[in-house]
Amino acid sequence: MTQQVSDATFENEVLKSDVPVIVDFFAEWCGPCKALGPYVDELSSELQGKAKIVKINIDESPNAPTKYGVRGIPTLMVFKNGQVTDTRVGGMSKSQLTEWVNGAV
Repeated sequence: MTQQVSDATFENEVLKSDVPVIVDFFAEWCGPCKALGPYVDELSSELQGKAKIVKINIDESPNAPTKYGVRGIPTLMVFKNGQVTDTRVGGMSKSQLTEWVNGAV
């Protein structure tokens, strides 16, 4: 299962991470987020040690999405050394997600 972060844990889990972090900004009511969820979970186990994937619920933790300009969900952002290095908005197939993540980390 993919780790969930909140506004309170975002800095430690994402910005201070020593490996690249893919952040999945989602909401429970978002259909495309639900479709993408299982792919994100599968990829999370495949990336063990190389990178980590975390999810943040935009309804429960509105500060991080606002700070990083999230306007549509699902939004996936790659953070390296505390900086956003790549962003994808919208649903994707598992192969598209895997290809993007492997290229981004």
